[in-house]
Amino acid sequence: MKDMKYAMALTLPATAFFGLLMLGYWTFTTPIYAFVLVPLLEMILPVDPSNYGPEERRTKERKKVFDWMLYSNIPVVFGLLALLLHRTTTDALSLHECIGIVLSVGIVLGTNGINVAHELGHRKEMYHRVLAKILLLPSHYMHFYIEHNYGHHAHAATPEDPATARINQTVYSFWITSIVRQYGNAWRIQMRLLRKDKQGFFNIKNDMLWYTLVQAGYLCGMLFLFGPFTFFMALLAGLVGILMLETVNYIEHYGLMRHKLASGRYERVGEVHSWNSNHVMGRIMLFELTRHSDHHYKASKKYQVLEYHDQSPQMPFGYPTSMVISFFPPLWFAIMNPRIPNGMHATPS
Repeated sequence: MKDMKYAMALTLPATAFFGLLMLGYWTFTTPIYAFVLVPLLEMILPVDPSNYGPEERRTKERKKVFDWMLYSNIPVVFGLLALLLHRTTTDALSLHECIGIVLSVGIVLGTNGINVAHELGHRKEMYHRVLAKILLLPSHYMHFYIEHNYGHHAHAATPEDPATARINQTVYSFWITSIVRQYGNAWRIQMRLLRKDKQGFFNIKNDMLWYTLVQAGYLCGMLFLFGPFTFFMALLAGLVGILMLETVNYIEHYGLMRHKLASGRYERVGEVHSWNSNHVMGRIMLFELTRHSDHHYKASKKYQVLEYHDQSPQMPFGYPTSMVISFFPPLWFAIMNPRIPNGMHATPS
């Protein structure tokens, strides 16, 4: 039964379904659950730094139940999106209901959508990567697949990485710089890949062009089939999902920087270049994303066998709690700045 603990991640979309079915102030169930109840549970429940032994790790890697828990998020995410479409086209919603729905659906798009897409996008099998891109579609963030895999994992904890926050940079500033720079980087990476293959812009291998066409078709279809109000609600929910992702990006590498070697290259990404957390609620709800150093060490490593490293900088709280704290920059700086290892400060750009 311990293998089923990650099913807890589905409790988040369950609260969103509940809110959309009940309407009224119940639409705020998901943000309250994600940013009040889960952080409280993180403070109460014990921290678990344990790792599996070699044999148990091999067993866990082979178990398909962990993959199926990822796959289950696809019908959940699109089912919730369908319920949003239904509510916004058939009900006269109040302003507070609209806000609650956008926040609830957006939080799910960020955690059970983009985060699960992130895990699947690192897998070697083509069908996993296709599923990852499908999950990125409702958040209008398909370019994340290219920038994250070819950009972030090469440049994490350096000034070249848009997804690495500088010391004393607020999360609100980071949202803007990261979103804008990642999109530009994705296009630059795509053009470099095309040049490497000696291919032109209008080519079947131009994934960024395909992403643009697919996402434009998705939004145009939403506008044509369901009208401007539903289009606007789906657009805003996707934006909330993006901000959820970028808030996680913010806390993952905040203030950390790799040293530049005499050769001009940066040292290899190591255990000390990501913030980690062993708080059990964050680990389960985010499919072990909080063991982030081990993920950067071997990106294709499955979430269920990611390991804790003693030398990794540890957050005083879990990721969900840390996200809440980051919304209050003076408090975030007071807690996190003194914890940055000496000589690793990423200075403001």
